[in-house]
Amino acid sequence: MDYFEDHVAITLAAHDFFAPDKPIYVARAPGRLDVIGGNVDYTGGMVLQSLLREAVWVAAQPRTDGLIRILNPGAVQFGWQQYLDFHIIDLRDPEHLRALCEERESSRWGCYVLGALYFLKSCYGCGDAGGADLFVASDLPPNKGVSSSAALEVATLKAVSAAWGVQLEGVALATAGQWVENVVAAAACGIMDQAAIVLGVKDHLLPILCQPCQTFSPVNLPAGLQLWGIDSMVSRSTTGVFYETARAAAFIGYKLICQYEGITITPAKVSGIPRWTDSRWNGYLSNLPPSEFRFRYESWLPESLSGREFLERAGEHVDPFTTVDPARKYPVRAAVRYATEENLRVQTIYKLLATSSGSKNSPQLIGDVLCRSHTAYSECGLGSEDCDELVSRALKSGFFGAKMTGGGAGGVVAILGRSEDRHAIHCLAQEYAAGRSAVPHIFEGSSGGVDTFGVRTLHLAPSLGMQ
Repeated sequence: MDYFEDHVAITLAAHDFFAPDKPIYVARAPGRLDVIGGNVDYTGGMVLQSLLREAVWVAAQPRTDGLIRILNPGAVQFGWQQYLDFHIIDLRDPEHLRALCEERESSRWGCYVLGALYFLKSCYGCGDAGGADLFVASDLPPNKGVSSSAALEVATLKAVSAAWGVQLEGVALATAGQWVENVVAAAACGIMDQAAIVLGVKDHLLPILCQPCQTFSPVNLPAGLQLWGIDSMVSRSTTGVFYETARAAAFIGYKLICQYEGITITPAKVSGIPRWTDSRWNGYLSNLPPSEFRFRYESWLPESLSGREFLERAGEHVDPFTTVDPARKYPVRAAVRYATEENLRVQTIYKLLATSSGSKNSPQLIGDVLCRSHTAYSECGLGSEDCDELVSRALKSGFFGAKMTGGGAGGVVAILGRSEDRHAIHCLAQEYAAGRSAVPHIFEGSSGGVDTFGVRTLHLAPSLGMQ
């Protein structure tokens, strides 16, 4: 055995969970650091993502009795159930799966695993006469905005598809993960997280145009630069009210602009992920150039609009994954501005990295763009005082730039600095921790994506396995 096989085999055998002398299929999905682009994946913008060293591991072994057993020993530290068991006949429909997992808050994490199994069963006819044992291990902390849920569903899809004799990789794997999150877990995410986790490259930034998922050549930071992530310790989620409000506001603005221009919006049926489209921007608000937004629509769009006013004025909401609350105020103008200008900010950094990596001014330029992105989060209602404090401390400490990541309203702050600034990053975390209950987790280092790792097959010795 190599080091990986030895380490994983000992971990699995210690829990006496899998049957001996039968293959075990292991997949690994790292978390991702949203360098820039969070919240434009659902409006069709470009994003830049890097991968973390922390990851979720899923080991799967097929069964023949229709049982589904899931063991996640690390769940107990979060107050979650560590063991879940179901039957293959429980994989009926997304609503039933969601109800099963949401009977208790402590079992809700099971949505991402069962959703992956349901996808494979419904789309590929897998597991009808079988079942599976699944073991989950992770050093990727949840609710930090680093895509722990996407890593769990993608690792499950990769391991179980191999166990059930299906090859699933690339954009198809990323799309399957997004489908699980949207339809089963009812989280209104775009494809950014899943695509980065599947297709990302160690120590590189992956450009992804989310229309629906087109990747470009990975790029490096200029020599001597490095990115870190510091946890603000403010929990966040794509099922949170701030994220859903900002997302709905973008689609409200899109519908109002199309209505103003007399553009018809129709359902698109080009993939398993439902969405709406039109003849000018193809359903992607980020295709609207910032200059055109400023000139034609910014002063005309309402700064904010209640859900009731929108429904009376424009009718049907054209986002399949959020609903409009009549009593809620939506930051329409800021959300549309963000969808157009963040897309431009991402393209600016991408071009700087792709063409001017040796420029002495590029670190300052990239840092400034990151800070502008951070400010735009607050305009959309996604700000966080704790993240603002981290960004402010980072800039005062001499780092080039910093910004909130992912869906905003908390989570991890990405910080750009020099490679020799590692000590300064740890000092910054210690200073931020003063007066708080804990020292924040620092994300540093990188690893390859799911497809780079592939699927490893292990066999446990009879003396170590479960009888």
